[in-house]
Amino acid sequence: MAATGSSLHTGAVTRFAPSPTGLLHLGHAHSALFGHGLARRAPGGRFLLRIEDIDAGRCRPDFSAAIEEDIAWLGLGWERPVRRQSDHMAEYRAALDRLAARGLLYPCFCTRAEIAREVAAAGHAPHGPEGPAYPGTCRRLSRGEREARLARGETHALRLDMAAALAEAPAGGLSFEELGEGRLPADPAPFGDVVLARKDVPASYHLCVCHDDALQGVTAVTRGVDLKAATPLHRLLQSLFGWPEPLYAHHPLLADAAGRRLAKRDGAPSIRSLRQAGHAPAAVRGMAGFADGA
Repeated sequence: MAATGSSLHTGAVTRFAPSPTGLLHLGHAHSALFGHGLARRAPGGRFLLRIEDIDAGRCRPDFSAAIEEDIAWLGLGWERPVRRQSDHMAEYRAALDRLAARGLLYPCFCTRAEIAREVAAAGHAPHGPEGPAYPGTCRRLSRGEREARLARGETHALRLDMAAALAEAPAGGLSFEELGEGRLPADPAPFGDVVLARKDVPASYHLCVCHDDALQGVTAVTRGVDLKAATPLHRLLQSLFGWPEPLYAHHPLLADAAGRRLAKRDGAPSIRSLRQAGHAPAAVRGMAGFADGA
């Protein structure tokens, strides 16, 4: 549905979409409560849980189970069935095939070390939201060389040809609606030829999240402000596929007493550990920035 101004529409659909690479911590709880709260305040609002487990090397089923248990313990309810991305790889492959058929994807055989060496040799490289922009090495390969390397079975990623994709973008440019801020410009060009399928993971976060938000009818994307920079790329993908534009609501990140963002790698307290320490759900909701009734 179209969004205007800084309000949610009747029937807004939000989602909490964690990756099961560890136990949920207070930062995750904040994000889940934020999305759940927006859905609850919208007349007829709905809240979804999605498990983003495309990275088989890092995601674990026991963490998926713990996610559902912990957010239920916090008092949140969600619609079922839960969508698990690992069950839908064929859908993401089909989406990639659609881009390839339009000449918007190309195989990239470069290793990270090769890319780093080329960037260093150039002396500079434009920086985008995900680091130095890819120098376009494999974009310049001839069709024959690409086909020969694919025929040899060389491992490769799939990159979006950003210039070709932007040529299909709306003439007036892209933008997005941010809750409380209104319409903001969205320029995906700084991402360069972004990877949409890695060598070790058959589809990227960017592709899967946009695909699933459209498929599931998510009308309000709620997530941390650290992901706000990805929104221009997501708006480009939505435009290329003809997917609906959602409203975006990026919330501040929860920090510890020292002002550091709560993160798994820094030992942020897990919901599970707080439960085991005897804290009540209401107390943990308060620690996550949502006192009852907030």
